[in-house]
Amino acid sequence: MDAPVTASPPSFIDVAGNRIALRHRAGTGPGVVWLGGFKSDMIGTKAGTLDAWAERSGRMFTRHDYSGHGESGGSFADGTISAWLAESLAVFRRFTEGRQILVGSSMGGWIALRMVQELVKAGESERVGALLLIAPAPDFTSELIEPQLEASHRQALAEKGFFERPSDYAGEPYIYTRALIEDGRENRVLEGIIDTHCPIHILQGMHDPDVPYQHALKLVDHLPADDVTLSLIRDGDHRLSRPQDIDMMIRTLEGLVERVG
Repeated sequence: MDAPVTASPPSFIDVAGNRIALRHRAGTGPGVVWLGGFKSDMIGTKAGTLDAWAERSGRMFTRHDYSGHGESGGSFADGTISAWLAESLAVFRRFTEGRQILVGSSMGGWIALRMVQELVKAGESERVGALLLIAPAPDFTSELIEPQLEASHRQALAEKGFFERPSDYAGEPYIYTRALIEDGRENRVLEGIIDTHCPIHILQGMHDPDVPYQHALKLVDHLPADDVTLSLIRDGDHRLSRPQDIDMMIRTLEGLVERVG
């Protein structure tokens, strides 16, 4: 396994008034684009390892932080799927060229699927060569959060516009806003056929406490037109950041790079 390299200083672009931090490594194509998860950043274990792999292989690699995340500006509480999607598309269009492999982790899997839909609408479907989705959480606000809301959460949403939940991954609680939940309904992808026009490989832990593996099975049902591989990791958790998980991610990505050519 490659050790993550020391992160270089980020570049910044303005998207809808937010200063979005990104790192772009020039190299050969197909390039790789990292899309992180909810409340994560671009210098975590998986993204850092991918950057080290890209450096070693001479591969183009692009990653960024959504507004309210990591080194980007803006408030996390102001974020929505639509806003983070727009930022991802802006980085993708400005800093990448040719075919790209989108690697989406957790919420980043949702962003990746929405990016494909928007690129198809814009006549740019050829820009995405493949998808690698790691514990993907499409529609997590409506599929995984809303069904579990307690009366106190609904009251907080109605009265304050947000509620908080303890996080297993950070020292401070996650904030879920009414805007995030309402906007999530407008960005649902698990309502019909998702046609990405490219191969997809999903890595999913079966001991994932946040995104049950049944959610990945449901996603596969919505991808009947694509070449989809689902790898279930029996003892894997949500992060999939153990050495064996990282090795599997790299091997899977290398297989997709070979396919895309």
